[in-house]
Amino acid sequence: MSKDTKNQDGRIDQFFSGPGARADNWRDLVDAAKAWSRSPGDHARFDALLAQLAVTEEYHGYPGPHLMAALKESASSDDATGTSSLAVRITQALQTRSFRQHADVWNLHDEGEGTAPDLLPPSFGRMEAHRPYFETLIVTGVPATNWSTLCAEWRRLRRPIDSFIYEPVFVGSFEDAFCATILNPDIAAVVINEGFTFRSRHDAPVLRSLTASMDQQEDSDVSALKLAHVLKRVRPELDLYMVSNRRVEQLAGNPEADVVRRIFYSVEELLELHLAVLEGVQDRFDTPFFDNLKKYAQRPIGTFHALPIARGKSVFKSDWIRDMGEFYGPNLFLAESSATTGGLDSLLEPTGNIKVAQEKAARAFGADHVFFVTNGTSTSNKMAVQALLGPGDIAIVDRNCHKSHHYGMVLSGAQPLYVEAFPMTEYSMYGAVPLRTIKQALLNLKAENRLDRVKMLDLTNCTFDGHIYNTRRVMEECLAIKHDLIFLWDEAWFGFARFSPFLRPRTAMGAANDIDEWLHDPKSVAAYEKQRSELGANPSDEVLLETRLIPDPRQVRLRVYQTNSTHKSMSALRQGSMLFVKDVDFHTVEAQFHEAVFTHASTSPNQQLIGSLDVARRQMELEGYGLVENAMEIAFAIRQAVAANPLISKYFRILGADNMVPAQYRESGFIDYLSPGANWVMALRSLREDEFCLDPTRMTLVCGTAGFDGTQFKGILANRYGIQLNKTSRNSVLLQSNINNTRSDVAHLIRVLAEISGEIDRSLSHGGSNARKTFEARVRSLMTDVPDLPNFSHFHDSFRGDAGTKTNEGDIRSGFYAAYNAAGCEYIRLADAEIDRRLKNGPELVSANFVIPYPPGFPIMVPGQVITQETIDFMRKLDVKEIHGYDAAEGLKLVRPEALAKLGDSHSRMHGIKAAAE
Repeated sequence: MSKDTKNQDGRIDQFFSGPGARADNWRDLVDAAKAWSRSPGDHARFDALLAQLAVTEEYHGYPGPHLMAALKESASSDDATGTSSLAVRITQALQTRSFRQHADVWNLHDEGEGTAPDLLPPSFGRMEAHRPYFETLIVTGVPATNWSTLCAEWRRLRRPIDSFIYEPVFVGSFEDAFCATILNPDIAAVVINEGFTFRSRHDAPVLRSLTASMDQQEDSDVSALKLAHVLKRVRPELDLYMVSNRRVEQLAGNPEADVVRRIFYSVEELLELHLAVLEGVQDRFDTPFFDNLKKYAQRPIGTFHALPIARGKSVFKSDWIRDMGEFYGPNLFLAESSATTGGLDSLLEPTGNIKVAQEKAARAFGADHVFFVTNGTSTSNKMAVQALLGPGDIAIVDRNCHKSHHYGMVLSGAQPLYVEAFPMTEYSMYGAVPLRTIKQALLNLKAENRLDRVKMLDLTNCTFDGHIYNTRRVMEECLAIKHDLIFLWDEAWFGFARFSPFLRPRTAMGAANDIDEWLHDPKSVAAYEKQRSELGANPSDEVLLETRLIPDPRQVRLRVYQTNSTHKSMSALRQGSMLFVKDVDFHTVEAQFHEAVFTHASTSPNQQLIGSLDVARRQMELEGYGLVENAMEIAFAIRQAVAANPLISKYFRILGADNMVPAQYRESGFIDYLSPGANWVMALRSLREDEFCLDPTRMTLVCGTAGFDGTQFKGILANRYGIQLNKTSRNSVLLQSNINNTRSDVAHLIRVLAEISGEIDRSLSHGGSNARKTFEARVRSLMTDVPDLPNFSHFHDSFRGDAGTKTNEGDIRSGFYAAYNAAGCEYIRLADAEIDRRLKNGPELVSANFVIPYPPGFPIMVPGQVITQETIDFMRKLDVKEIHGYDAAEGLKLVRPEALAKLGDSHSRMHGIKAAAE
C-alpha cells in the first residue's frame, strides 16, 4: 500500500462517509482501468486500488465474491479491455442501485450467459412488484473456502412469495463482523454462529482503525454472545440471531441473551432461520397506522361527519378548486377522516394502531414510551413542561432555549432559573451551558435548603448551531447533587443521531440507556463509595465543581425526557414531532401527561401527519444508519470543498470545532474534523470525553468576510439561486445536511459560492481603491464592530417574592400576565432619552413581554425581567428586521413602576400566608 493511501486511512471523513465514498473508490478504479487500457502493460495503479478495495468489498453483498474473482482474474490475465468493461458495469450497478432488483447485473456477461446455476434463482429479477432488498451478515467458523456453498444454500431458500429479498454476506471473525456492521449500511440482520476467530484475515489499516474503536481485546471474551452485545451497541436496530450447538435452552434463559431476537439449535432446518430473518424485517417494515390508513382510503365510505373534504367529492366535482385535487392527487382526500374507528384510532387516547405505532417508535428510539405530536416540537416541549412542573417548582433552564420552553413555564407556573451558555460574540451567537454553571446553580439551591423545589433541568441538545452536550456526564453529575432531578432535552434538530453509533451516546435516550446499564452494574456502587471516601464528609463547593461527580446508584431515580422534531431530520411531514420518555417514575405523572395531551393536542389531528411519523420510524429502523452516514458525508464534502477552493475560501469559510467550542470544553485536544493530522482515534476520543462536541452535519458558513450579513446572504441564496437556509446570525448562515441531500446538492452549492466569490473578486478588481475601502469597512462592521451579547439580568423583586438570595429564579407567569393590565403598562421608544435616564437614576425598566430578535433567535427579554444597559446597547446595535415582541413605532413594552409596587405587595402577602400555613 502506498504512503499516500496509508495516510488517508485515518481521515475522519472516510469513517463518517456513506455510499458516496464507496462509489468514489469504484470510480477511481474505473479511471485506473481506462488508463491501463490506454497504456497497455501499466496496471500497477489499478492493482493497488483493487487490492485496497477488495478488503472492504468482502463486507457487501454486491458485487460479491463471484464478480470480484472475475475482476481479479481478468486483471491477472492482462485483459485491460475486459477488466475495464466489468469495472464499469459494477460501478454503474452500484451507482444506480440496479443490483437490488435486476438479476442481469449479477451476471458475469452482459447477455446473461455464464451465470452459475445456483447464483440467482429464477424468482430474482422478474418483472413483479418491487421488493425491498437488504443484506444479512452471516458470522461463521466455517472456512472461507466453503462460503460459496453456504451462500448457494441460502439463495435457494428465496421464494416468490417472500416480501423482501436479501443477499447473504459471510465473515469469519469478530473483527470482520464489527467492520461489516460499520461499513455496510444495507445489513438488516445478523446471524451469529459459533466457532469464529477474533482477528480479521486482513491487516488493512482501514480495518485496524475501525477495530481500535471497538474496545475489545483478543484475549477477552469473544463468544457469540459477546459479539451480539458489541453489534447491538453499534447498531441497535439490527435483528440478531444466534445459532448454537450447545444447550440453547440454557442460553435462551440467560438475561444477557436479550439482545438476540431468536436462538436456533445448529442442526435445525435452515428454512426456519430464513423465515425468522424475513419476519424480523417485516416487524420493522410494518407501519400499523399508515397501513390501516391506506386500507381505509380504498374502502367505499359514506361520510356524515364534519369534514367535507374527506373523499374529495367537493374538490373533484368543483369547477373552481379542482386544481387542488389535481395537484395533491386523490389519495390525500380518500385518506382524510375525522373518524377514529373503522381501522383508524384516536391520537388523544390511542388504543389501536396508533398505540402500536408509538410502541414501535419507542423500540426504535430506545425509549419506554413515545407520544406522537402533530403540532410540532413547540407543543411537545409545552406538554412535557406542563406535565412535569407545577406552580412554584424551580426549573434550571437554558436562557437561549426555544421560546416554547419559556411559554411552558408560563403555563405551568414554574419558576425558571436561567443559566447562561458560553458566548460566541464574534458571530453573535451563544454556545451551550457549561456543566460548571449548572452544578453551581444546584449547589446554590442546596446551600439555601431549596434543592427540594428544583424539579427539572431543561436544555437544548444539540443547539441550533450544532453544540452537542456530553449528556451522560451532565445527568450523572447533576444526579450526584439531586438524585431525582428530571431532565428535559430538546433534541428538535438531533433526532437523526439515534442512528449513528458515534452520535447516539450523546443523545438523551442513548445516554439514559447507558446510565441505566451502569446503575445495574455492581461496579457502580464501588465507584461511588470510592469517590465518597476520597471527597470526605463535607467537600466544599469548589471541590464539587472541580470533580467529575459520581451519583449513588442506589438512590438515583432516572427520569429523562426527549423531544424530537421528526420533520426536521427524518421523512415526516411538517409539524410531525415525537416525545420520548424514559422515567422510572412515569406512573406517577402519566395522568398529568394525558392531561397535557388533552390541553395541547388538537381533537382533529391530521391523519397524514400521523401516518408520516409511522413511516419515518420505519425508514430510520431499516435504512437510517446509511442515510445518516450519507448526511455526514455530504457535510464533510461541503467543508472540504469550501476550504480547498482558493476563490471561495478567500471570502467564505466554515467554522471548525476550534472556532465553535472553546478549548476548555475540548479536553481531548481535538481541533476539528478536517484539521491537518486529525484522525479517527482523535475524533472518537472527543466524542467520548469532551464537554461539548460539534454536530458534523451543522455548518456555520461565515459570510461577513464577503461583505454580507446573514439575513442578506440568505435572501441572495434563496432569490437568485433557489437555495434555502434556516438560521442566520449577524455575519453567518447555517448550512445543515440531512438525509434528503445528495452530492448534486453539494455541487450546486459550491458552484453558487464560486460564482458569488467571483463577482466579489471582479467588483473589487474593477472598482478601484474606493470600492475596496467600502468593502473593508463593511466587513469590519460585520466581523469586528459586533455588539456584546446580553446575559439575563434578573427578575424584578415584585416577581421574586419567595426566591433565594443566591439564585435568580422568578415568577415568570405573574410577569407575563402583568402585561394583560393595559393600564399597568407603558411604552418607551428605544432611542428615547427616558430610557437612558431611568437606567441611570431609576425607576427600573421591567419588560412586560418576551422580546426575541431573529437572529439570534433567543429572548433577550422575558416578562418580569429587569432591563439593563447591556440589553439596551445590544438592541440599539441590532440591524435585523424581525424582532418578535417589539414594535419600533411604539417602543419597549414595560410594566409601570406603580403596577410593580402593587404586584410586590400582593406577592408579599401571599408569601406570608403560605409561610404561616407551613
